[in-house]
Amino acid sequence: MTVARTGAPAAATPAAGFFWHERCFWHDPGAIGVFSAPGEFLQPQPASESPESKRRLKNLMEVSGLIDALAVRKPPPARREDLERFHTPRYLATLEAGDRGRGGDGGDCAPFTPGSLAAACQSAGLAIAAVEAVATGELTHAYALCRPPGHHAEADRGRGFCLLGNIPVAVMRARALGQAGRVAILDWDVHHGNGQQAAFYSDPEVFTVSIHQAGNYPLDTGTFEEQGEGAGEGACLNLPLPPGCGLGAYDHAMTELVLPAIEAFAPELIVVACGYDACAKDPLGKMLLNSTAFARMTRQVRELADRLCEGRLVMVHEGGYSEGYVPLCGHAVVQALADSDITVPDPQDEEIAAWPYQAVQPHQRELIDGWRAAWAAAGRL
Repeated sequence: MTVARTGAPAAATPAAGFFWHERCFWHDPGAIGVFSAPGEFLQPQPASESPESKRRLKNLMEVSGLIDALAVRKPPPARREDLERFHTPRYLATLEAGDRGRGGDGGDCAPFTPGSLAAACQSAGLAIAAVEAVATGELTHAYALCRPPGHHAEADRGRGFCLLGNIPVAVMRARALGQAGRVAILDWDVHHGNGQQAAFYSDPEVFTVSIHQAGNYPLDTGTFEEQGEGAGEGACLNLPLPPGCGLGAYDHAMTELVLPAIEAFAPELIVVACGYDACAKDPLGKMLLNSTAFARMTRQVRELADRLCEGRLVMVHEGGYSEGYVPLCGHAVVQALADSDITVPDPQDEEIAAWPYQAVQPHQRELIDGWRAAWAAAGRL
């Protein structure tokens, strides 16, 4: 598909969809800043997980004209029956009770206020619709601008700003309806994708891959040794990178292990948990990526999807807490996903790339190469 530089859509139907809804921006986790709860000596401030990084991404796409090159959809919220494919009725009842009252916490660092449940159901609805559109062949690629995020939510509790498991709910629904078979879920949020891992840990038909900062949230999951259980043994891959990894380390991890492992799995659909908190400007991560790095990873996964599964690729927005830099990273990703030539300048892209330690460091290379050797020795490459 070709796209005019003016932002006007090409004559053909866009191959990429953009799923969003204003309701998602109305979720209010409360004034807790970067902390999990308010305290006597913590002056209230807006929560790190705010709507602005997402709203500004959508606004930037409007201003650049990129959104006009996409099939824009505003689907309905997720239904209870779809949520219950992943979440327990007891947990959903807890969210409903809090929504009728004064809010609460979904479990672990997942605060919410009245109205948040509607936003969370809408967020899950975006992921559902995006996965369905791609799995059924209506679209080749899709981007879902979800909020609240979902990759930390587990069946019986919310965690880490996440109330509902957007990707598990969407993938479980698609598989239950016969829309998808083997699915690979790649999570490059700076935090471990524990929600997807827990959802499919014993399922050999869903391959979960998480490339994240070691020792960040959650503290109890995300080691390389966690590789699935039972029939799902070998269908879970974690790459806990040491803090400070930059362009070279991420590129080495992607080319040497992440992409080959997904290719060996041979999925029919690829879903990316697309967080931007591995960017150099994020307050909750300690990695060094720029917008070009996110665009490069997107192109790599898109090319892989073209080879493996007729291009079927869905990207679901997750974390990213730099209100100024997330929009630039997100625009670069959507541009790469849509194969568009509509660009916006990133004034710090080259500066970040020129920082020291952006090349893969010896200890980083040794760690990644060791994981690759172990994965290959298990017959998984």
